[in-house]
Amino acid sequence: MTIRSFTKSLLSVFIGIFTLQAAQAADSCSAESEVALQILGSGGPIADDGRASSGFLVWIDGKSRVLIDAGGGTFLRFGEAGAHFIDLEFVGLSHFHTDHSADFAALIKSGNFSTRKRSLRVAGPDGDRMFPGLNGFLTSLFDSDAGAYAYLSSFLDGTSGTPMLTRREVGRGDPVVVYQSEGLVVDAMRVPHGIVPAVAFRVRAGDKTIVFASDQNGSDPAFADFAADATILVMHMVVPEGIEGVARRLHAPPSVIGGIAAAASPDTLVLSHFMARSLHKIDRNVALVRERYDGRIVLAEDLMCVMP
Repeated sequence: MTIRSFTKSLLSVFIGIFTLQAAQAADSCSAESEVALQILGSGGPIADDGRASSGFLVWIDGKSRVLIDAGGGTFLRFGEAGAHFIDLEFVGLSHFHTDHSADFAALIKSGNFSTRKRSLRVAGPDGDRMFPGLNGFLTSLFDSDAGAYAYLSSFLDGTSGTPMLTRREVGRGDPVVVYQSEGLVVDAMRVPHGIVPAVAFRVRAGDKTIVFASDQNGSDPAFADFAADATILVMHMVVPEGIEGVARRLHAPPSVIGGIAAAASPDTLVLSHFMARSLHKIDRNVALVRERYDGRIVLAEDLMCVMP
């Protein structure tokens, strides 16, 4: 056997192992629990660590019902997880940084290849002078005259047999219900993320509650009430302790994350949205969280399944 053929064989083994692990992750989320959280993307905006950007699936009774965020790479992970567009009831886009929304158009395009006819509820923040709201974002993508993907404009009006995107923008103020069906309720509230309008989501399915904090700096005490007693609380540990400037205005450091988790008291805290600067000295950062929160902590990885 030549070195080249040996390398190919070894690569095939590694690919096979990864594929098996991905399949097992998907199976565990879709089959082992009435409600489960699957991490589609645990990374940030830098393509330097093999992680997809931010994205999460909530599985309910074996089906992928809720998608929160669709950052770069999550379209691939969505398929690897065994999720199906036809099963989605709700999509929440926390804000319109690329690492939370760049793969949304690709996901919607995949709807052309499903038999889905019913509408799909999408919620996100309203806009301001610097950033579009959800309506502006969807128009920029799919408007029949000026959209970047004008050929998908039927998703805005439900023509041509495609499912219509029904929209709900979330402004400042008290939490609001943005989706409700039998056995599923999704609430949303604005959270502080510097100058960027951003939204946190609370998904209630049966007796389980999963809260997605989104990118936020942790300065609004009302968020702890919004997340109170969650089964799972997902928070983004993007920056290290002691960070200053723009990064601190955008993101909560580990000690603040720990304080919010202590006040909210979830059963499980999932830390995600990692970048090199937060993975550096990760043990120290987690220890700072643990100084305030003594519950179960999970460090997110792509395709990981977190059971309540």
